[in-house]
Amino acid sequence: MHSVILKTVKRFHTKKLLISIQPELKLSSLPISKNITSITMTDEEKDLELETIQSEFCTLTWLYKSAPCFPVNGSKIKIIHEPNTFYSTLVQKCKNARRRITFASLYLGTGKLESNLVNAVNEALIANNGNVEVKILLDFMRGSRGKLNSRKMLEPLLNGKYGHCCQIFLYHTPKLRGFLKMIIPDRFNELIGLQHMKLYMIDNDIIISGANLSNDYFTNRQDRYFLIEDCKELCDFYDELVRRVGEFSFVLQSDGTVLTSAMKINPLEDSITFIKEAAHSVKTLFQRELESSDPEKIGKDTWIFPLVQMGQLNIYHDSQITLRLLQTAPEGATLKLATGYFNLTSEYSKALLEHCQGTCHLLTAHPTTNGFFTAKGIANGIPAAYTKIEESFVKYCNKLGQQDRVILWEFIKPGWTYHAKGLWYSLPNQEKPCLTLIGSPNFGYRSVNKDLETQIAIVTKNRNLQNELQKEQERLFLHARRITNETFSERDRIPPNWVCAIVVLFRYYF
Repeated sequence: MHSVILKTVKRFHTKKLLISIQPELKLSSLPISKNITSITMTDEEKDLELETIQSEFCTLTWLYKSAPCFPVNGSKIKIIHEPNTFYSTLVQKCKNARRRITFASLYLGTGKLESNLVNAVNEALIANNGNVEVKILLDFMRGSRGKLNSRKMLEPLLNGKYGHCCQIFLYHTPKLRGFLKMIIPDRFNELIGLQHMKLYMIDNDIIISGANLSNDYFTNRQDRYFLIEDCKELCDFYDELVRRVGEFSFVLQSDGTVLTSAMKINPLEDSITFIKEAAHSVKTLFQRELESSDPEKIGKDTWIFPLVQMGQLNIYHDSQITLRLLQTAPEGATLKLATGYFNLTSEYSKALLEHCQGTCHLLTAHPTTNGFFTAKGIANGIPAAYTKIEESFVKYCNKLGQQDRVILWEFIKPGWTYHAKGLWYSLPNQEKPCLTLIGSPNFGYRSVNKDLETQIAIVTKNRNLQNELQKEQERLFLHARRITNETFSERDRIPPNWVCAIVVLFRYYF
């Protein structure tokens, strides 16, 4: 079976990266067989099954020519379920680091847990006499908010004995500058765009997640976390991506000031050149990896495809892959899509309701598990705004008669907030997912058009990993409540008029 699959992959492996162009999206008319996850096959069966195998792989084989491919063993992928396990794994691996620690996150919090994480990084530097290379990429605006902020938390690394081994990059969007930057309050300027990738690499292991590095994400904010061990090639790729973004980011100095990047182009002064040069750097990395990808490595049962989205740099890769997955899901397939903030783009909504033939379950946060539920001021209306957006989606779904095929759920768990995002994809006649998307995108307008995002598509025929994917989504949906038309008539679910107005005016910034 393995050799048959590889031959099929090779047949379709014409390399073409979907960046800044709209791919031709066609619904597959080829049949889908239930045997895609078979692990062994006798010689007598191979000829009989070859045509069927090729047909079923037509559903997903296009991925191999649309993104870099990193084959791994499914046994190397561990799914972490709890935020405290995510934190303890991160700290322990940092302490044991020998060569590199590379993080990308929106920001670093300012509490005790975050301090312990920074100390763990410093311990690795001391234990290895400065032979560990440390790179940390954060968003400039979010990491600079308040007097005690991410920059202050990281200064001890730069002022330590091995400060020369540490680089702290602060990405600043070229879209926030001049008068606009001057008038938008710090709390809301992230609506213009920011660095949103969540990557945590230690040596040749990586944790990819949607979680930031702060107390809530380490304790009671539900997210997703995949630990992939012994994956040097994948870590090298993402390490290089962080380095390249760092080249066009500001660099934090030991005295707390910042310098312009190695690219020497200030996004606040020459945004046009900045966008051109930054986009070129990222695109060339992806194209290089795409051309050198080898999905036919012997003995691998799982394939990882990094996807990137940087709308502010005119890079649209992840959204095109995601859109095609949604559009081409055949009848009998099951898609379970999660997002902490339900604001699907019109393209995604149309794909789910008008093109997708599979059964779809969409999971998002209940207002009480929305991260802004206890916020002060105007931000306190954000959960109600998402309720309004959910209502409009349900009405659209009902109008098209898709309410039995596309079902919306809300995650509710007392004392917790919800931030998990991604996709689980099961082929027809299969109960367990063979594909998942895991990373930072929320599938909304901001993710597509404004932020720097990345996630990975994992395709696997490893039965144990498929079982773990099934358990992961079941754990999340265990706390889910189905949304019906009556939900929006409940007294506490009717948004104020001013919230409705905000949704109309600013929905494309969510």
